[in-house]
Amino acid sequence: MMDTVKKKYLAGCHCKKVLFEFVSQIKVKLIKCNCTICKPLRYLHLIIPHEDFKLISNKKNIRTYQFGTKKAKHFFCKFCGIKSFYQPRSHQNAFSINYNSVENPPKISQIIKFDGSNFEKNLDFIKSI
Repeated sequence: MMDTVKKKYLAGCHCKKVLFEFVSQIKVKLIKCNCTICKPLRYLHLIIPHEDFKLISNKKNIRTYQFGTKKAKHFFCKFCGIKSFYQPRSHQNAFSINYNSVENPPKISQIIKFDGSNFEKNLDFIKSI
């Protein structure tokens, strides 16, 4: 079936000092969150299991930001400041890749709206995606 076909993709920050590759289906569902960190960044979440992700660049080019429960780790390029991926607290075995940082990205099959402003109340919903 066409939806199960996978491909390798390249993504990264603006200055290309944080680069990574990942394997994903060629048609994907994205999550659009309205929380205080995702909304201003217009971050579109593409959830990728850790085993399908490979950091290509040097880890020293990345800075980490945590807040609240400190379960999520937001990774930023220390040179240009772009957050192209992070470790979400909702999916501890996966990274969330900013779809907008992917070169020649997969096709979008669906964008799921998530009320991250009320994260705790909607946690079960987001874990099911």
